[in-house]
This record gives sequence, structure tokens and C-alpha cells, in this order.
Amino acid sequence: MSHIVYSKTYTTPRRPFEKERLDSELKLIGEFGLRNKREVWRVKYTLAKIRKAARELLTLEDKDPRRLFEGNAILRRLVRIGVLDENRMKLDYVLGLKTEDFLERRLQTQVFKLGLAKSIHHARVLIRQKHIRVRKQVVNIPSFIVRLDAQKHIDIAINSAYGSGREGRVKRKRMRAGAGGAADNDEDED
Repeated sequence: MSHIVYSKTYTTPRRPFEKERLDSELKLIGEFGLRNKREVWRVKYTLAKIRKAARELLTLEDKDPRRLFEGNAILRRLVRIGVLDENRMKLDYVLGLKTEDFLERRLQTQVFKLGLAKSIHHARVLIRQKHIRVRKQVVNIPSFIVRLDAQKHIDIAINSAYGSGREGRVKRKRMRAGAGGAADNDEDED
């Protein structure tokens, strides 16, 4: 039997009850419609890893082949997911990135910003219920990071009840009931 070693995806804070941090985390959860603190910590952890790599590369000389190669790889990746502007492709700018920059690129936030959902929480529900697609692929992960080139292709899924798919269970039931007792419903509305 083989043992799989999973790497950590988040780290818990060093001080569990720091007022400022608790408040800022709660604000992020509310603003971006996250489920729990772990979702905030996960993004903070990825940002910390990227910043650590950038810091380490900045200690090397400018013409160091490792700095050139790995630095370009980090910058290209950040530009592709839309966290960094193309005119700010320098390692110094990587250190200035904030958690919000990454949370902004989540599918949940993008669906809300595009106006496909009424609220950030509605966006999460739509994604989980498989109503949202990116290009031709239905994505049901709210934390899916949307790349810049894929941003224009976020849409309602083809077979979704919101799209051109068949009506939902409740609507079909109401239509069946409406066909049977249409006269009763009219009297109730008056």
C-alpha cells in the first residue's frame, strides 16, 4: 500500500486571538462571501509562498540565471491569473501584492462582478449547483482561479435551468399544477 503525502494548503495564525487580524479576516469573509477562515488562510498561505520565493530571488544578482528564469516564471504566472499588471512585471511589485488581489480572481467574485448573480452568496450557490461554465467546462468550485484569457468566457451553463436547459423541478411541478388547476390560482391572486 502506497502512502500519499499531501502538502499543507494553509497555516493557522500564530496568535489565535489577535483582534485586528480577526476583524480583517471577518471583513474579507463578508466581502468575498467565503465559507470560513480556512479559505482566507489558504489564500494567505499561497501569497506567503510566492512572496518568499520572490524575496529569495531578490537576494541574488540581477544577471543570475536562476533569478532570471524563476523570476520570469513567477511574474508570468501572476500576470496570467490577473493578479499583476503587465506593466508592473518586476519582482519588487510581487512583494506588494495583497490577499484581496487573489480573492478578486476567484470564480465566485467574478460571477458576481459580471452580474450573473444577485449577490456574492448567490454566486457561490450558482457555482456549487453547476449553473456556471468557464468556456465549455462546467466549474463547480467557487475558489477556481480565473485566468485573464478565460474571464470573457464565464457564462451560464448550457444545460442549466437558467440557460437553455429544461426548467427546474419546482417550476415543472408548478406548471403541472397550473395546467390542472389554473382557474383556482386566478381566484387566489385577487
